[in-house]
Amino acid sequence: MLELRPGCEHCNKPLPPDATEARICSFECTFCAGCVALLGNVCPNCGGGFAPRPVRPAQDWKNGNYLGNHPASTKVKHRPVDLAAHARLVEAVGQVPPERR
Repeated sequence: MLELRPGCEHCNKPLPPDATEARICSFECTFCAGCVALLGNVCPNCGGGFAPRPVRPAQDWKNGNYLGNHPASTKVKHRPVDLAAHARLVEAVGQVPPERR
């Protein structure tokens, strides 16, 4: 089940479960859209790309599959990115499309 982390790992901006600007990589690293742009769409933790994080339904539309039964995480992962080190990673992989990294 997708963790739905509560904030951007870089700037610590709150990203509630219904945030449409939340972005995740395939390892669920979570950043806001502004930080993803700053990071050149390269995850500083794995080198992958980002996609919009899905929004979990707030209402029980079917079979109990909703936020009430599967709440978002409250565990904050605030790990500001070393932008100088990240620039080297972007230089190495930034020209490779995310689906080929």
